[in-house]
Amino acid sequence: MRSSYDVIVVGGGHAGVEAAAASARAGVSTLLLTPDLSRIGQMSCNPAIGGVAKGVVAREVDALGGVMGEATDASRIQFRMLNRSKGPAVWGPRAQCDRVMYPVAVRRVLDGLPMLDLFQEMVSDLLVESGRVHGVRTRGGLTFEAKCVVITAGTFLRGRIHIGGAAGVEAGRDGEGPSVALAEGLEGLGLEVARFKTGTPPRVDGRSVDFSRLERQDGDNEPYRFAAYARVDVPEQLPCWITYSDDGLKEVVTRNLQRSALYGGEIAGRGPRYCPSIEDKIVRFPNAQRHQIFLEPEGLHTTELYVNGLSTSLPAEVQLEFLRTIRGMEDVVMTKVGYAIEYDYFPPHQLRHTLELQRVAGLFFAGQINGTTGYEEAAGQGIVAGINAALSVRREAPFVLERDEAYIGVLIDDLVTRGVDEPYRLFTSRAEFRLLLRQDNAPRRLGPLARARGLLTSLQEEALANRIAEEDRVLVWFRDTNVTPAETDSMLREVGSAPLTQPTRAIDLLKRPRVRARDLLALSDASPRAEIAMEVLGAVEVELKYSGYVVRERERAERLRKQSNFMLDKDLPYRDFETISFEGREKLSRVRPGTLAQAGRIPGVSPSDLQNLILEVRRYRASLVGTLPDAEPSVFHVKRLET
Repeated sequence: MRSSYDVIVVGGGHAGVEAAAASARAGVSTLLLTPDLSRIGQMSCNPAIGGVAKGVVAREVDALGGVMGEATDASRIQFRMLNRSKGPAVWGPRAQCDRVMYPVAVRRVLDGLPMLDLFQEMVSDLLVESGRVHGVRTRGGLTFEAKCVVITAGTFLRGRIHIGGAAGVEAGRDGEGPSVALAEGLEGLGLEVARFKTGTPPRVDGRSVDFSRLERQDGDNEPYRFAAYARVDVPEQLPCWITYSDDGLKEVVTRNLQRSALYGGEIAGRGPRYCPSIEDKIVRFPNAQRHQIFLEPEGLHTTELYVNGLSTSLPAEVQLEFLRTIRGMEDVVMTKVGYAIEYDYFPPHQLRHTLELQRVAGLFFAGQINGTTGYEEAAGQGIVAGINAALSVRREAPFVLERDEAYIGVLIDDLVTRGVDEPYRLFTSRAEFRLLLRQDNAPRRLGPLARARGLLTSLQEEALANRIAEEDRVLVWFRDTNVTPAETDSMLREVGSAPLTQPTRAIDLLKRPRVRARDLLALSDASPRAEIAMEVLGAVEVELKYSGYVVRERERAERLRKQSNFMLDKDLPYRDFETISFEGREKLSRVRPGTLAQAGRIPGVSPSDLQNLILEVRRYRASLVGTLPDAEPSVFHVKRLET
């Protein structure tokens, strides 16, 4: 065991796994410290990856060389592409995973990284001197030095589990102790700290469920995958089941509401608005006749089911009572009690876009410590923090994803620029450039960025090159190939499209509704259809079919990028800029944006503040060199930047 590393990652959840793996792939010595090595990559809540927007993030993490995609494919027991009835800009891959197989797959990937060491210990303190982190100290008295440290503590920071109205129990997760000393040490650095809460539902024994009374939900038949660079064996698929609550459950919850930790006064932290407890649902939507409930399998080799939609902090006996009011669950056996957990987080306006703290050089935060919720949001932050920690060690330029480059860029910019007042969850509506940020084009968008910075393994680089070459070959075929009326008549008649009157380029015909790329490729023996993977063909089809919209969206993104080229110094004395409103000065001083575009996304910064900011920055820079600034901001026309 070494005592000194380039990068130390604290925590082995989804953020910590991606941070440690990214740092190690970047070629710097990395140590992952976690209280229990057997729980690395554990799925503490629902064993599922992806969903609307979240699925895109999972694919982006994979495109950057991350662990999540491969581990999901190796453990998934059901796959569905959500929002297929809508446009491809909002499609969301989602996989139900085997709770045991997923962390096994994660550990297999980590064990294959030669620059990564794992060690089981609880970190109790940071070594900080002159505003820079130098390492960590463990509860057992060990000291590890490092140039950069990434904290991914999840719900462990002064975590407290609540079941019923009794006083909570200190814990980081069910069965694990909290991290109190580290939380106190971080607060002692002068950082702002706050509290959030989240929760889980009860689990039940599937053998006690009457599935004949439930709606069956099977997965998709198409062989979609999350991982673009690895091809692992995919387990067999299992169905999920849908049922609904009724007035019986509502009566039980209402009668026992004051016995809930949330409504009984035990919990002060705010929970996720878009994933509320059943108590919140009953209180906030009193006129709702029913609430949808999903019974989702926990794994191939267990009968346990996750009751999605019934997160709660009510006492155990009340949970069993309301479970037995649900159709098909009248005789259900509960195997695990649901609970709420309250924990510390550090408001993310204290971070740079690299996820490095403004106050402490070399110290990075990722995951729930930044006020987010969800495995995918944690993984997206983790991989960016790990990359930037490694690049800092290598003394290279930071890695920052813009809002038109990745959902991860939207996520981090929202956190740093806008902050959070509830646990942050990604939605497609948060992204201005959804058509550019599709799940199908994640490897092409982000793979080259990762490769250029040496963040991919040699096998990943080879897989990326093959993937892009394959897509290019299909793109060229569609652009260069003409199809004739005789070749297409039968196919067009079958899909209800008008016949051709003259030879037409395949790319133009593909833009018609209901015309599919695979059908056009099948018309020609010279097409590359035989060896083209389904996900490659899908990516090409969307890119070509929506090419006009894609081009316009790219042009809009480029206009905004040009507007954002006005850079803002890190040490600007915003409070001295008297032409800017008081609120604007306070917000700018707190967030310290890197560009004018980021400043324009800060709530409370007005369009006139932006215009005056340019003049103030020029005056400030001129004062440093003893020259007068231009009277006008040249040809830079300031308007409210699009969000």
